[in-house]
Amino acid sequence: MTALETREETGEQAAFRAEARAWLEANAPRRRHDSAEFKRKLTARAEDERANVATARDWQRRIHEAGFAGISVPTEYGGRGLTPALERVWRQEVVRYEIDLGVFSVAVGMVVPTILVHGTEEQKRRFLPPVLRGEEVWCQLFSEPGAGSDLAGLTTRAERDGDEWVVNGQKVWNSFAHLADWGILLTRTNWDVPKHRGITYFLVDMHTPGLEARPLRQITGVAHFNETFLTDVRIPADQVLGEVNGGWGVAQTTLMNERALIGGATPLGFRDYVALARSYGREHDPNVRQALAATYTRFEILRWLGQRAQAAQRAGRPLGPESSVAKLFISQHAAANGDVALAIEGAAGMLAGSDAFEDGFWQQQFLIGGGTEQVQRNILGERVLGLPSEPRPDKTEPFRDIPKNV
Repeated sequence: MTALETREETGEQAAFRAEARAWLEANAPRRRHDSAEFKRKLTARAEDERANVATARDWQRRIHEAGFAGISVPTEYGGRGLTPALERVWRQEVVRYEIDLGVFSVAVGMVVPTILVHGTEEQKRRFLPPVLRGEEVWCQLFSEPGAGSDLAGLTTRAERDGDEWVVNGQKVWNSFAHLADWGILLTRTNWDVPKHRGITYFLVDMHTPGLEARPLRQITGVAHFNETFLTDVRIPADQVLGEVNGGWGVAQTTLMNERALIGGATPLGFRDYVALARSYGREHDPNVRQALAATYTRFEILRWLGQRAQAAQRAGRPLGPESSVAKLFISQHAAANGDVALAIEGAAGMLAGSDAFEDGFWQQQFLIGGGTEQVQRNILGERVLGLPSEPRPDKTEPFRDIPKNV
């Protein structure tokens, strides 16, 4: 917490901070200055995944029982009914401790705020409490093989059949889909209107017959993502979130929160790159020192971008350009950091797995990406800078009539 935040803190916030610290000190180990545990989990074997999920469920349950899950979620939906400012206080404190909630990032960071804005009363009461109690893991079923950067070009089809919708299609890059209980799903429900206006947003049980998640082994060797196939999957009509054919607006709420989530804190920090340089005896190499200086600068810029987003939320403004700027910068930051790490390792950077330093953790960092940058650049150019958009007939023509990436 910065000195400025301390000066601005109210008595209520100070009391809540003391409450949170007392519980954390009594229940969780302090995060070490190194990131060894984070590295171990990132390079974990597939058979360790279930154990990690069980650990995350247990932590989420304990946090809920202590009153720190869904701090700003209304009490009738399982939260504590306090202010977003106190939610920020909790986030500032919990990052200091060894608590792993990664598998709940989609549920807590994206699903909960979206259902709060767009859900019916029944949906809020059904879906929010189990997430906060650590009972249900969620995944995101948005991207498709032919609709990634151009998400509105999706072709997964949903057709109404009485009180149900029948869904057929394929999704990809679905984190935790092979472990999830529920998913947030975008489908095409009207082909005769422009593409953004014929999309419907569903809440889908991942155990529904016809739904199959297949883990994708990435270039890193880890199978974190999935491709998900939907074959005659039947979804009850009351599991539409928002309006039929109005799913694009609902998706924007999810995506805005996703950008804030991706731009958030990571257990990997500048000190880890310094420690890597020391491990190779290169901390005095002038080229390495120059690269580390640039790395430090990027970490500080990212921290400041996060503070801008927090300031917007404190002022009661919805997340806007701050999250898009952070999403764009985090992609550049991750790529540059991967280059720095392998430059420090030198020839040893060609090793992999158990032959490499720290079981190939730094090689994985080099190979991990944060998504394409072009979409965020277009968003910033058009919506923030006010630049004219490129001619896009696919935005105005019926989706049925435009070329598709299939």
